[in-house]
Amino acid sequence: MVRNRNLIILLVGVVLGIGIAIGQGVLAERDNGNANTLPIKQLRTFMDVFNKIKTDYVEPVDDKTLLENAIRGMLSGLDPHSTYLDPEGYKELQVGTTGEFGGLGIEVGMEDGFVKVISPIDDTPAQRSGIKAGDLVIRLDDTPVKGLTLGEAVKIMRGKPGSDILLTVVRDGEEKPLKITITRDVIKIKSVKSRMLDEQFGYLRVTSFQSKTGENLIREMKKLNKEAKDGVQGLVLDLRNNPGGVLSAAVEVSDAFLQSGLIVYTEGRDKSSRLTFSATPNDLLHDAPLVVLVNGGSASASEIVAGALQDHSRAIIMGSKTFGKGSVQTILPMPSNAALKLTTARYFTPSGRSIQAEGIEPHIKLEPIRVSSVKSEFERVKEADLAGHLENPKDGKPAKKDEKAEEESLAQKDYQLYEALNMLRALAIMGAKG
Repeated sequence: MVRNRNLIILLVGVVLGIGIAIGQGVLAERDNGNANTLPIKQLRTFMDVFNKIKTDYVEPVDDKTLLENAIRGMLSGLDPHSTYLDPEGYKELQVGTTGEFGGLGIEVGMEDGFVKVISPIDDTPAQRSGIKAGDLVIRLDDTPVKGLTLGEAVKIMRGKPGSDILLTVVRDGEEKPLKITITRDVIKIKSVKSRMLDEQFGYLRVTSFQSKTGENLIREMKKLNKEAKDGVQGLVLDLRNNPGGVLSAAVEVSDAFLQSGLIVYTEGRDKSSRLTFSATPNDLLHDAPLVVLVNGGSASASEIVAGALQDHSRAIIMGSKTFGKGSVQTILPMPSNAALKLTTARYFTPSGRSIQAEGIEPHIKLEPIRVSSVKSEFERVKEADLAGHLENPKDGKPAKKDEKAEEESLAQKDYQLYEALNMLRALAIMGAKG
């Protein structure tokens, strides 16, 4: 009994300390003039459960494990994105925002007790193995996911580069679960990639929003302007399967294509979570047409960019409805190098829209389809089809690019990008802004 009393006193002391630390948020928070006092009855229940586990559970459990599990339970009951990060998890999060970490290469969340794939990351083992946004992972090797926390599931998926893991996946449209083997690797993310689609129009792919994404985007735009015949006359910004990342990076990417106005604002209970971000003069495209590609794997920071450009009528949004994550998580360092990832605010687009659980609706809906050419059985015979035909002498003159063949190839490989390019051309002909 003495031990119980001492532990209650300890817990009360901890709560008192927290209350003081967050400006009397526990002990003196007022709601309509009534003070919310310490929930002594619930704390006694907590202590009773704690004591029963200590004395009656089939195996001994140390105090540290029990209290950490209690903290995880508190956070997991809030929303899918709030979590407790132990020192190892906190370190991995810090490494992940810089663009290099170990694992499979998927952004995940929890849904109905299973791991849900928000999106596979470009050029990673997960993407190459065929993992898709929306997949539900129900088993990791021989371990059922049901009952695991997100952190525990992620820890299993991480491992030594070169080692394999078997994922059992439930996917819409498939009658039976899929079994997909993935070889772990060191994940190095290049957050911004670029290339010219033709002589006039460029392509920028943002795979995730990291601390240096804005800086990298500016560099890639300069590169495109040098490659273009007369500077870039229009751009496709590809945010498909981009799971988000750092809020400041989303602001920088939006700002790169806006001259002025609100980009995003956040609202939360604490004053420090109420922020406003506005654009500065310097549109990198100089008002040239802009098309943004999105899909169900475009989440969080991707939706901030798409929402800002849509509200300012700066871009045509094409693709399918986005993921719908409209909340902001703050990393709160704790003692012993641990941290809380806590949802502290909602964000809103310039027009005041919250996309939480709603997503961004594109201007033009394009479902991902694969176009394949079909030859007619009555297709005319050409010279090249005749047996023994003379070969082209290839007289040494530089061959021109077969633009028609390139476009047909693009349409087959990426129909959405093909349509985005066509939209850019139409906007350029009309002299319209994006």
